[in-house]
Amino acid sequence: MSEILTQQEIDALLRIGDSIKEDEDELTVEEMDVLGEIGNITMGTAATTMSVLLNKTVRITTPTVTLASLSEIGYEYPRPCVAVEVEYTEGLEGTNLLLIKDQDVKVITDLMLGGSGNVEEGDLNEMHLSAIAEVMNQMIGSGATSLASIIHHPVNISPPKPTIIDFHSGELNVSLDQNETLVKIVFQMEIEGLLQSHVMQVMTLPFAKKLVEKMYDFMKEDTSEPKQPETKKSQPVPLQEPKKDESMSQKVNEPKIEVKPVQFQSFDHEESNLKPGENLDIILDIPLQVTVELGRTKKELREILNLGVGSIIELDKMAGESVDILVNGKCIARGEVVVIDENFGVRVVDIISPSKRISKLK
Repeated sequence: MSEILTQQEIDALLRIGDSIKEDEDELTVEEMDVLGEIGNITMGTAATTMSVLLNKTVRITTPTVTLASLSEIGYEYPRPCVAVEVEYTEGLEGTNLLLIKDQDVKVITDLMLGGSGNVEEGDLNEMHLSAIAEVMNQMIGSGATSLASIIHHPVNISPPKPTIIDFHSGELNVSLDQNETLVKIVFQMEIEGLLQSHVMQVMTLPFAKKLVEKMYDFMKEDTSEPKQPETKKSQPVPLQEPKKDESMSQKVNEPKIEVKPVQFQSFDHEESNLKPGENLDIILDIPLQVTVELGRTKKELREILNLGVGSIIELDKMAGESVDILVNGKCIARGEVVVIDENFGVRVVDIISPSKRISKLK
């Protein structure tokens, strides 16, 4: 047999190599469907977490999976946006990016800080980045928990790193290669009565394929069932009268157990006979943060930036008015400022009743 390959055999080998290479750089329709379903579950959990943080109903649905590079994705963001980089460190290893429009970040930040969500145009700042980092940390953490339950393997992530990126200036402070083929998953995001937009998840192709592989492994384990032994056909057996089972007759004659609805003790302190301080001995050594608040005010960012040595900040309290005494951020009493041995102190002049103080310590 000749060891020299014919041209026909060489062409066949080249076609096989090209097909393998194409498989490595692409996703099949089935793989895209799996990624979309995983995204649907994890982002559904993340939306629930976000709803709690913002006190608004949030829906993140309808994932669309495609392939693109960062340079191609940049055409969808004509203005600077926020990229939150998430590193998966256990269970799965790789980098994910979440891209959010700048205006959406402002709405989310305003809601998280107790605002109405109606924001004006303006540049993003460190406050927006800190707020969106906390929101993403909670969202992605809950999403990772859902992902772990899907693949039946612990999944851990590093703290999210938010940054402002401008695709058109080329300032991309992220670890992903700008020309690398990436998996792009676009989710529709809706915040009750305020926002209808989208959030984009970007991941490397190897990470996406590993995620699909983990999902396939779980599906194989979940659907694998022992085969039932084949039964041979037999001739019909004539019916016989059933024999009485003495054990069954004994169970029938057993007395019925009366079932009553369970009743729980009321936890309403106002209606119960719980005395103030009762059963508190086991927690009396817990340290609490005591703060005396002279007053508050609200300033715009430009006013804060203009503060300097000698600036005076007017508070919302009149001179001589009592100060608030807070424990763990809860106001429990009011008092007046005194000086004791060159140190400031506070004399309590009005205090809330003990039962209400206990309830405020929760």
